[in-house]
Amino acid sequence: MRGSTRTAAVAAALMLTATLPAQAEMLDDAMFTSVRLDRLEYRVGDGSNVAAWDAEAWIGGDYWKLALESEGEYATRPGTFETLENQLVVRRLVSDFFDAKAGIRVDTPAGPDRVYGVIGFQGLAPQWLEVEGDLFLSQKGDLSSRFSAEYDILLTNRLILQPVAEINMAFSDDREIGQGQGITDVEAGLRLSYDLVDRTVAPYIGVHWERKLGETARIARDEGDDTDAVRAVAGVRLLF
Repeated sequence: MRGSTRTAAVAAALMLTATLPAQAEMLDDAMFTSVRLDRLEYRVGDGSNVAAWDAEAWIGGDYWKLALESEGEYATRPGTFETLENQLVVRRLVSDFFDAKAGIRVDTPAGPDRVYGVIGFQGLAPQWLEVEGDLFLSQKGDLSSRFSAEYDILLTNRLILQPVAEINMAFSDDREIGQGQGITDVEAGLRLSYDLVDRTVAPYIGVHWERKLGETARIARDEGDDTDAVRAVAGVRLLF
């Protein structure tokens, strides 16, 4: 009787071992969705007040994802979009912590529209620094790039301090959209958030700074526009 029990246990273990690869493959093929608003905020300070957002929605599995990314800034005076950018990209996992991506970007701000091809990467660098880099090629043949980084500093389990920075560069002029060759602008911010509901709802306050540089700054001054601004920020981060 004891031998029969041992045999049955061994058989059950072998069956479980055989099914594990199939279950893992099914998990790899599973489809997931996510919608997140990293920033939904109102900025008050130099010049016009600004409503801004940075959001993404994606569908896919562990290796491939189709993502829609959207960000914009709406100036309350004179009531126009300073920036309005949407990207549709395919992401592919290329390492444990990084995705490669490719797709299209469409800008429809107050000025002329632009369509770009996009290639880039995003992921977690050492010390859990979130980084993203992109190359853009417009329909006019102008090449530009963007690099951004952010880091979450956990002051407590719910209270998080997040520094962020972004730098943009153009490899040629596109004066119709106020872009000069070289480093065009930099942005930096510091936001203090509090997780209300399991990191899915997190209101925050902070400060946001931006500045145009080089030829882009000269174009802005010629048109009577400001080249730098510091604003206080209040907003909320949402995850679905």
